[in-house]
Amino acid sequence: MTLTRSLIALVPAALVLAAPLTAHASLELAKKNACMACHAVDKKLVGPAYQEVAKKYEGKQDAVEAVMASIKAGGSGKWGPIPMPAQAALSDADVKTLASWILGGAK
Repeated sequence: MTLTRSLIALVPAALVLAAPLTAHASLELAKKNACMACHAVDKKLVGPAYQEVAKKYEGKQDAVEAVMASIKAGGSGKWGPIPMPAQAALSDADVKTLASWILGGAK
């Protein structure tokens, strides 16, 4: 087997192994920014469970952008009377990472 074939064979395996690291990094990002004080993956705390959010936006083309906007600007009324504070200081890259992770069911 040539080096090129070996590398091609290893790429899918590397991607599979990297997925849990990405999920772990996203959970850590959520913890670091105090998201987990109000949200949990699978149950409602102060705010909705991330899995509920994923279900609400499932199949919507603008889901990532909508969740990103909610994270950045905060909001109230979508999930109950308690407002979610804005996370305006988060970088767009971090907001996109969190939104994508949440919409993937926070797995």
